[in-house]
Amino acid sequence: MLQVAYLKILEGRARFAGRSSFRTWLFAVINRTAQEARRRRWLHAVLLERWHAKEADGKGFSVKEEPGDAQDQNQQLSRALAQLSPRQQEILHLVFYQDLTVEESARVLGVSIGSARTHYERGKERLRTLLSLEVCHGG
Repeated sequence: MLQVAYLKILEGRARFAGRSSFRTWLFAVINRTAQEARRRRWLHAVLLERWHAKEADGKGFSVKEEPGDAQDQNQQLSRALAQLSPRQQEILHLVFYQDLTVEESARVLGVSIGSARTHYERGKERLRTLLSLEVCHGG
């Protein structure tokens, strides 16, 4: 967690603006990084739960129920997310990991609400397609 926080600082994704002490700011960066990791784990769990619910309805993906499958499914999800366009990744990250609405995400990204909605919907659909291909081809 600390390494990720330090990378944010080194890469300029977290900048000290002087509105607090350096120590307070540093702890805030570390805390925010930990929150992002928790949200990421939460999103993976939610998506996996949805897969299982869809399978139970007979509408969705075929997911095996064996030990170690959760890790495989997490890897499938990570691979699928990495294949989305940068804008789709950003909007999905803000909505699912940062708990923002699509409208709030649009303001953060500096795009119109219509554009944000389009990237959000296309990103979800592409993710759904990629995940179904992963499951069908055995990842």
